[in-house]
Amino acid sequence: MTGRPVLLVTNLVPADRVPSLQALHAREGLEVAIYDGRRHHATGGVADPGVPHRRVSQRGVHALAASGRHRAVIATSAGRLALPAAFYGARRAGLPFLYWTGIWARVATPAHLIGTPLMRHIERSADGTIAYGEHVAAYARGHGSRNVVVAPQAVDGEFWGAPVDPGAIAHARALAGGPAFLALYAGRATPGKGVDVLLEAWAATGLTPPDAALALAGVTVTDLPGGQAPAGVTALGQRTPEQLRNLYAAADVLVVPSVPTRAFREPWALVVNEAMSQHTPVIATDSVGAAAGGLVRDGETGLVVPAGDPAALASAIARVHRDDALRDRLGAAGAAAVRAYTPTAWAQAVSQALATAASGGTGR
Repeated sequence: MTGRPVLLVTNLVPADRVPSLQALHAREGLEVAIYDGRRHHATGGVADPGVPHRRVSQRGVHALAASGRHRAVIATSAGRLALPAAFYGARRAGLPFLYWTGIWARVATPAHLIGTPLMRHIERSADGTIAYGEHVAAYARGHGSRNVVVAPQAVDGEFWGAPVDPGAIAHARALAGGPAFLALYAGRATPGKGVDVLLEAWAATGLTPPDAALALAGVTVTDLPGGQAPAGVTALGQRTPEQLRNLYAAADVLVVPSVPTRAFREPWALVVNEAMSQHTPVIATDSVGAAAGGLVRDGETGLVVPAGDPAALASAIARVHRDDALRDRLGAAGAAAVRAYTPTAWAQAVSQALATAASGGTGR
């Protein structure tokens, strides 16, 4: 690591990103510019990402990228002003520009449709594209992006995979009434997350306490239809990382029921990585990036069902409920697969993209 740092422009740094950014900083030297954009991540952002950083406005991104204090600029797809400001600032300074994206389907909101020509120009002109997975890489290449590199989505495996005390597991199960079988959802109750589909599917399974229960981490009772949790469903609200890890360890399955909307298609769902690190089997829809990107493979490392199909989701939950051997097999296979999704692997991929962009290569 020598010379000027790389500038990375983003609207927030979720806690799970910190190890990856630290790994990249150790390799390349990094300055993170954090602007006040909309917060799409359930946990918000950390105050200190553990690497050199500064707070900027979206309008201030252009001057920073054009300052000449960096040797390359990376910007995420978030932010209506920040992304073009970073792109044109890098161009003004004569620096390589890399676009970091998790978008893998057309975003059809009015604002995005208006901005489509500019986005296509940035995608085609960027010196490199850093994609969340192969699903994102294929979408980017389809729009003419070059030097596309997949940087595997990573969490802190040491934290999420740490052994959980049996007492903590028992306490986590008790939060949902101490069922024999515990299904878990972890996320927000926003459009695109599919909580309504999950509730319909859960009712269709016919599973009831004390045999089975569904716990919703990150969801409050007021988020639910009618402001009331159905029988056998517990809304746990926001959980700390330690509490969520305990829930993964206690759960028999994590369900990720995301559905596509005009404004959203689940870029990845890091809860999949987190749960797999605890050997917890995963059911995901085909609108979840971790499934489209190859981490959750149907019948191998998890189960994949069509998005927005309560009957298919109910069938998958019932299948996991009745088949102990399937749960064990999927949990073990998922834990083995997720070991490759490390902060070091992410940083290595970003370094590859930087090196290719700096040399003027087109990559693949």
